[in-house]
Amino acid sequence: MSLPKVSVVILNWNGKQHLEEFLPTVYNSQYENLEIVVGDNASTDDSVKFVKDNFPLIKIIENHENLGYAGGYNAVLKQVEADYYVLLNSDVEVPPYWINPVIELMESDNQIAIAQPKIKSFFQRDYFEYAGAAGGFIDKFGYPFCRGRIFDSLEKDNGQYNDIQEIFWASGCALFIKSLAWKRLGGLDANFFAHMEEIDICWRAKNLGLKVMYCGLSEVYHVGGGTLNTESPHKTYLNFRNNAFLLKKNLSPIRTSFVIPFRFFLDFLALLRFAFKRQFANAGAVSKAHRAVCMAFLKRKINYNKDISNHPNKTGLYQKSIVWDYFVKKKKEFKDLEF
Repeated sequence: MSLPKVSVVILNWNGKQHLEEFLPTVYNSQYENLEIVVGDNASTDDSVKFVKDNFPLIKIIENHENLGYAGGYNAVLKQVEADYYVLLNSDVEVPPYWINPVIELMESDNQIAIAQPKIKSFFQRDYFEYAGAAGGFIDKFGYPFCRGRIFDSLEKDNGQYNDIQEIFWASGCALFIKSLAWKRLGGLDANFFAHMEEIDICWRAKNLGLKVMYCGLSEVYHVGGGTLNTESPHKTYLNFRNNAFLLKKNLSPIRTSFVIPFRFFLDFLALLRFAFKRQFANAGAVSKAHRAVCMAFLKRKINYNKDISNHPNKTGLYQKSIVWDYFVKKKKEFKDLEF
């Protein structure tokens, strides 16, 4: 019996340096029924030429413009046929047998739609990496966090998450998804452009009663900030704007009516904190994000997702405030939280 076909799809935008360093590790992946695809978001460097010259067996799909993470993957995956898609960042190093454990897990349960491996830091290899760590969770006010990473506190990997665990969201830097689930969900929401669209697709899957899983039997190493630096005001803008989009789409209208105003208040405190630290560009980005949210809501560009089953899956939803627990109660590690 043949293994399901897996397509590892790397979305690239001016990432020749990352492709030179990390594409060979992906190329050496040991999985029998594997296709590797580089989707290019209209790069202006020599990324495409590099892949063509050095990896002629890798399929290249070129978008006519930079469509962002969400729009770029949507356009590329329309041209990819496989049982499983793996959305992999260009700045991720993978070991040879990273695919098999995740696919075995996903094949074991028809309700599993999405999964991720353990994500560790490329630079500090015994620590978890910010974007995903050991699986994503979300609190009642829509703040995402991870096993192994709460806000900016990263845990050392001591084997505490070498397990299989149902989570709330999987990281977009190494996201496994069944192609049938991708098509059923309509792919990523291009309104997000980049950041938090992976949380949105996971939340939509869970609203249908499907599962999102973490597989600690596989691990990858992520550089992070490969396209947008962590200190980038544009990244700040996207994070604050997209979090409001996320809540508007996936919370009930009643919950939205008080959660989003409360989040705006907390966002204003974050703006003041940026200003106090003299990070005025980031403070301005928060204000810009709020204006964009108001305009999107007024124009009804972002609407409540009504495609919800009678039994939405709420595993991984933290019914408390992670902000309160972290900043006031000083709970810096996942084990300190009380689910």
